[in-house]
Amino acid sequence: MLAARAPRVPLLDALHVAPDFGIEPAAHLLAALAPEYPKGSVFLAVVDPGVGGARGAIVVEANGRTFVGPDNGLLSVLWQRAQLRRCWRIVWRPERLSSSFHGRDLFAPVAARLATRKTLKSWLKRQHAPGVLLEADNLRSVIFVDHYGNCVTGIRATRVSRKAVLRAGGRRLAYARTFARARGPFWYENSMGLVEIAWPRASAARLLKLQVGSAATIID
Repeated sequence: MLAARAPRVPLLDALHVAPDFGIEPAAHLLAALAPEYPKGSVFLAVVDPGVGGARGAIVVEANGRTFVGPDNGLLSVLWQRAQLRRCWRIVWRPERLSSSFHGRDLFAPVAARLATRKTLKSWLKRQHAPGVLLEADNLRSVIFVDHYGNCVTGIRATRVSRKAVLRAGGRRLAYARTFARARGPFWYENSMGLVEIAWPRASAARLLKLQVGSAATIID
């Protein structure tokens, strides 16, 4: 759908393995990933377990980037952290709207139209804010596990002292700046600015029995 409607616009896959049905962890991941992309970027963001139900559909403009997705909280963390922001409800509906694939039928055409700078006056209606707002501060749990078994949390590293201890998986984990400096399980600031739990040359998820949703608590 995107290739057909915006064939000359570069398409990047920011993350295609977001936690299944995990609106809250995905919202924090999206807020962390988005600043790495240039202003003017258009994001098609779909974690939508309520597809076909009563949830709305929105477009959010936050700090010069535009996001298209369901109004279920997914876009609310980046919205609340943005200094410059606007929100619209998507009132347009395609002739063919399946009950289970709004990413293709509804959100992708809107994202393609935004990316190609085509008018959307009749497709959007301004609204004050997203209808569903999640907690936008630190999410003290694991929000993503990569294929190495490293566990990303929703805790922003800039808000944590390097002397702090992280409790997760029944262990107390100290900070280390790099994998090379660690001698066992540890926490560090990852490339997205989030606290991440890792184990040198091993799977922290497997050895600490962590998964998406597992608690991560900072002990000052």
